[in-house]
Amino acid sequence: MSFISLFGSLNEEPEKPEEPREGEEGGEKKGFFSRMKQAVSRTRESFSSKIEGIVALTRTVDEAALEDLESALLTSDLGVQTTAEIIDALRERAKRQAIEGGAELRELLKQQIKAILEAPQRPVPSPAAPPKVIFLVGVNGTGKTTTSGKLAAWSRGQGRTAMLCAADTFRAAAIEQLEIWAARSGVEMIKTRQGGDPAAVLFDAMSAAKARGIADLYVDTAGRLHTKTGLMDELDKMRRTATRQIADAPHEVLLVMDATTGQNGLQQARLFTASAGVTGIVLTKLDGTAKGGIAVAIARELNLPVRFVGVGEKMTDLLEFSAEAFVEGLLG
Repeated sequence: MSFISLFGSLNEEPEKPEEPREGEEGGEKKGFFSRMKQAVSRTRESFSSKIEGIVALTRTVDEAALEDLESALLTSDLGVQTTAEIIDALRERAKRQAIEGGAELRELLKQQIKAILEAPQRPVPSPAAPPKVIFLVGVNGTGKTTTSGKLAAWSRGQGRTAMLCAADTFRAAAIEQLEIWAARSGVEMIKTRQGGDPAAVLFDAMSAAKARGIADLYVDTAGRLHTKTGLMDELDKMRRTATRQIADAPHEVLLVMDATTGQNGLQQARLFTASAGVTGIVLTKLDGTAKGGIAVAIARELNLPVRFVGVGEKMTDLLEFSAEAFVEGLLG
């Protein structure tokens, strides 16, 4: 079965252009931990109410308490495999040394989740010479184009120059949508006509970025094709194009996932990871779901780091992921 036929039903509705709101940079910025806590508030409300019940009723952690905790983890979308690993570790700890009460159980759970999230983290590669080439991949509707624009703004906030490449030439309005974000973030964009060759526009964008000394080149790729060419074949062609221009490009391949899809998104992630050389995850719409535990499942089951999380619609609503801030937001 082809990738297109497998995911066609998920992608019938085109990704709607999302225009940045005016006045969004004004006012004082919230602290990072506060913003992450707000981002996982729906997951926290669902999860913590169950955890609080376990904590309040537990003096010495027994099998019944662990079963209650297992149910709470599963409903937060940590997944069967990840949940089983956490519960087994806690069970082994309880056998060796009694877990005295709910407060200690909470701290041990925080340690377990933090360790899982940190395990796949690795240094982000830096090329010997600019540009650093970053592909954004994923199915339509996850927020790839919006995330590309937000990442360009993030780079500028880090004091780096950025450029956007509109290589999603097949989805209606994708180029126009990226143009909105390019203008809003104050960066250049390289494009071609709708239906043009994505590899050709990538070649042009890389040439322009090299000539102008651009630090970060973000490449918005297609999530679905309307041709007989397979999506993964097209992405592979783009990788070859990038490598011919810069030997170690692309330096990052970020898979954009919609957190609201929960465990259903993992199958998409597995396909892209196997075929597109994914190096990290951008988890969008984290603020809109009670399934925030999917971040833990991604780290455990795919051995991929979550690099950024989307926490709203504004230009600045993209945060670098922190395992510590995530866990404190969820269980602090």
